[in-house]
Amino acid sequence: MSQPRPAESRSDAELIRANRGFYESLWAQAKLIGPERFNTWPLLRELAAAAPRRLEVAPGLRPRLPLDGTCFVDLSHAALQRLRAHGANAVHGMIGALPCANGSFELICALDILEHVANDDSALAELARVATPGASVLLSVPLHPEAWTAFDDFVGHCRRYEPAQIITKLARHGFMIEQSAVYGMQPKSSRLLDLGQWYLTHKRERAMWWYNRVFMPLGLHFQKPLQWRDGLGDTQGVDELLLRCRYRPGPAPSH
Repeated sequence: MSQPRPAESRSDAELIRANRGFYESLWAQAKLIGPERFNTWPLLRELAAAAPRRLEVAPGLRPRLPLDGTCFVDLSHAALQRLRAHGANAVHGMIGALPCANGSFELICALDILEHVANDDSALAELARVATPGASVLLSVPLHPEAWTAFDDFVGHCRRYEPAQIITKLARHGFMIEQSAVYGMQPKSSRLLDLGQWYLTHKRERAMWWYNRVFMPLGLHFQKPLQWRDGLGDTQGVDELLLRCRYRPGPAPSH
């Protein structure tokens, strides 16, 4: 097992290059999958119906909020082009510098992103900046640094979180965890992950054929309904959590 690489060992520029290199190529050859096909849809459909001002950060071609009426921000030009072709309002940007006004959104979705940025505090501060007081915020986080694999490195991750660490970090920015659910579609087999990584590196066209026509449809088919529990819940053996948070800003810090 590879040891975790601390975030400070990879600069923002390095992480951006790694993520752009992996995801730009991935989205250029992948198909857009609508939000209704994911197990997040029952909750997000309900939340979206009550929140006309919505933001999703870094959806790629796997948006979880409705395409109609949501503002999507992504770094990938390939993903933006495909989202716009499906009628979505999609703009270029990064989570550390969102092209959005203060207090703009009542519902924010930022899945699979915090682990990709060197300065996650800056990213959370940006989400707090654009959120309205009381906004619902959906985040996902990978857990347990000791569970780090070579695949984390390959896809541009720079950290996994200790459960207590993520509670404290979110609270510092005004995000209170209301509920959580075990999350993620990553195969549990390390051998399968290693094989997928090899094919993506050496035989990308064949890998994308299998990804689009076999593995992604199977992953969607075998998704289990999300089981929500209050707070963080039991995290033993859990690889990734989906967090339903409420933004409750505190007093401005004194200088």
